[in-house]
Amino acid sequence: MIQRYVSKISGPLLDRIDIHIEVPAVKYKELRTPALAEDSETVRARVVAARNRQLERYRGEQKTYSNAQMLPKMLRKHCGITAEGEKLLENASTRLGLSARAHDRILKVARTIADLEATENIAPKHLSEAIQYRTLDRSYWA
Repeated sequence: MIQRYVSKISGPLLDRIDIHIEVPAVKYKELRTPALAEDSETVRARVVAARNRQLERYRGEQKTYSNAQMLPKMLRKHCGITAEGEKLLENASTRLGLSARAHDRILKVARTIADLEATENIAPKHLSEAIQYRTLDRSYWA
């Protein structure tokens, strides 16, 4: 059934979605167990701080206020990665057969993850997390 649904969505359309992951059903016991999660105010404060970092970063850019709005030419300027990160992204691109658009989206999401951690540079762990958010990229297309 999933395969039939996904086959209706073209690759280019799926490429335009920044984050797509499978979410399994939560087991009843997990629903009833008290979770040790951050409260909403803590998360909100981190998101507001990340948004402020983005506003500051793109202050001189025309019509760009957030990472999602970055044009491809802006990626090199604002999404620099280490040699280790380059290797990680190259391996993911090869293994998953990522398009150029998916590559750019991964960099934008990694930039946002780094902003949420209040980190100036994109680390390999940020790229790894962003790549994990692309699990539907090729899993149903092969």
